Amino acid sequence: MIKSKKLSKFKDVTHSFFNKSYLKSKSKKIFFLKQIHSNKFYFIDKNSKTRNQVHGDALITNKKNLLIGVLTADCAPILIHDHNIKMIAAIHAGWKGALKDVIKKVVQFMIKKGCSPESMTAAVGPCIALKNYEVKQDFIKRFIKKDKKNKIFFKKIKKKNYFSLNRYIFSQLKSLDIKSIEIINKDTFDEKNNFFSARRSIGRKENDYGRNISVIMIN
Repeated sequence: MIKSKKLSKFKDVTHSFFNKSYLKSKSKKIFFLKQIHSNKFYFIDKNSKTRNQVHGDALITNKKNLLIGVLTADCAPILIHDHNIKMIAAIHAGWKGALKDVIKKVVQFMIKKGCSPESMTAAVGPCIALKNYEVKQDFIKRFIKKDKKNKIFFKKIKKKNYFSLNRYIFSQLKSLDIKSIEIINKDTFDEKNNFFSARRSIGRKENDYGRNISVIMIN
């Protein structure tokens, strides 16, 4: 179990980035989405009735004692907390969702609900690191087409191209004027004993690659 130092400062919220070991223990009931690598989010307010099989890649709530979470296996989990309005979000941000502005859509919605970037804290959990995230030229072109400045998130090493997902996410959070951002530098690909990794398992031709769990709740 991994905690964000920044989020841990707030007593009104509970959170964790869980690794493989968590799956061996009994868990509380967690509300998940059916993730589809999109920019869709689902808001649960105090009067909403939670329902299963909602499609999307981010959850937002101001409801107390509701544990919301996302599943990842190289993609980045993002947990956001606004300490003034008492609102939280859990985002599944792979490259597709990040490129489609799922982070921006979530933050802008929270702002419409009264949150402020100045009172938000965002923690980016374990994900695949640049050194293990080799990409092809057409992948790079997608990002450059959206914004030429995105080339800074790519690095060429021995004639191969690599992408920094967490740097890209950090940049997006920063552009939304969120000042309190924490990147948890844990590489899901390298730390095979601690985290599931889609790329690692696919490379080994394994049948499945499991999922890491990230959760947050208003106390």
